[in-house]
Amino acid sequence: MKILVCISSVPDTTSRIAFEEGNTRFAKAGIQYIIGPYDDYALARAVELKEANGGSVTVLNVGKADAEPQIRKALAIGADDAVRIDTEPADSYSVAAEIAAYARDKGFDLILMGRETTDYNSGVVHGIVGEMLGMPSFSPVMELNVEGSKVLIAKEIEGGKEKLETSLPVVLGCQEPIAEWKIPSMRGIMGARTKPLAVIAPSAEALTDVRSYELPPAKGAVKMIPAEDAGSLIKLLQTEAKVL
Repeated sequence: MKILVCISSVPDTTSRIAFEEGNTRFAKAGIQYIIGPYDDYALARAVELKEANGGSVTVLNVGKADAEPQIRKALAIGADDAVRIDTEPADSYSVAAEIAAYARDKGFDLILMGRETTDYNSGVVHGIVGEMLGMPSFSPVMELNVEGSKVLIAKEIEGGKEKLETSLPVVLGCQEPIAEWKIPSMRGIMGARTKPLAVIAPSAEALTDVRSYELPPAKGAVKMIPAEDAGSLIKLLQTEAKVL
């Protein structure tokens, strides 16, 4: 089985976010980057499927050289080789177009990625890739099993989950509990240093341009209402929160 896992390099969720150059650029200084948490689930399941069924796992990242520590970590976890498309991930369309252009003639059975990145949270890249490649796509996938050319998945829906059956090849956006995150072993870390990491030129252009960023407004003070004073709560919801 030939699996492609698309990973993003995103700020750690504990990082303090700031902007520079008149709020037109994200300030990267001092930010700790990690593999996108949902991508980590996709990678872990891909490695499990390879171990169970044989085959290979290729990791793909659309990003600049500063993403290579995260790519090497993915190799240490169990991917066989990696590709970095040398461009900033500007928007969902351009990222999907880069993935599709690379994967189109490679014969991948599974193309896995997280349900969304935790920086922009668009949640649409898997669907665009599927459309560009003429493959079915599903997200968010919580369970994934492969039996020959048959793919059994469970995806989250409102109030529960839906079980589906499809066939290879397929594009999937993954989330927990599809697999447990894997921690690289020392042997894996040492081996990752010599695994191939190809850098290729981009082939797509972004369709959007960021004009400015802004932080969400600071949270206001909390007002505590006694449990027996429902009338005051209703009045505040009407006059201040304006939700009633």
